[in-house]
Amino acid sequence: MANTISEHNKNLRKTNPIIMIDLDGVLDNYTKFDNNKIPKIKNGAKEFLEGLSQNYKLILFTTRNTKQATEWLIENKIDMYFYNVTNVKIPAKIYIDDRAITFKGNYKQTLEDIKNFEVYWK
Repeated sequence: MANTISEHNKNLRKTNPIIMIDLDGVLDNYTKFDNNKIPKIKNGAKEFLEGLSQNYKLILFTTRNTKQATEWLIENKIDMYFYNVTNVKIPAKIYIDDRAITFKGNYKQTLEDIKNFEVYWK
């Protein structure tokens, strides 16, 4: 997205913390994977990103083709909120993902969390 970085994101200081945001299930109305089509943008996503981008560098983290994901951001007029698009996990302050479990230092509890895990959209 180097050619679509907005003035807003160009002005972010290098010290602004990074937040990596998953695409499917977080920003779109995901219900099942379709390699050829990314679902419509989720209600409230644009406003969420606008607010978050004021103090954080946002990076889209996706398992999809990054060119396809970048085009989706542009089509939905939310590309200006993102510093980059990647499929590589980089160091960040926070990762926002619909399929994540927070590890709190307790393996037994984490195994229980895994056993009981369900994505919110099912």
